[in-house]
Amino acid sequence: MPKSRSKRQKRRPPPKANPKQSPSWLGPLFFVLLGAGVVIIITNYLGVYGGTQSYLLFVGLGLIAAAFALSTQWH
Repeated sequence: MPKSRSKRQKRRPPPKANPKQSPSWLGPLFFVLLGAGVVIIITNYLGVYGGTQSYLLFVGLGLIAAAFALSTQWH
């Protein structure tokens, strides 16, 4: 008795794709942006720049936001 087709062919799953590698500069840049943002906010709060200047708060928050945007690219 002949074998059915389904028993003659062995199914193989497609090959797994190699995971992407993150650039080596991505991790250090994340920490630099995050640290710079925190330092700017803290020094502004302490009045190091001659009183509190509201735009520096937004600069610090912008740097922190940029750091978290970079962290989404980490593989």
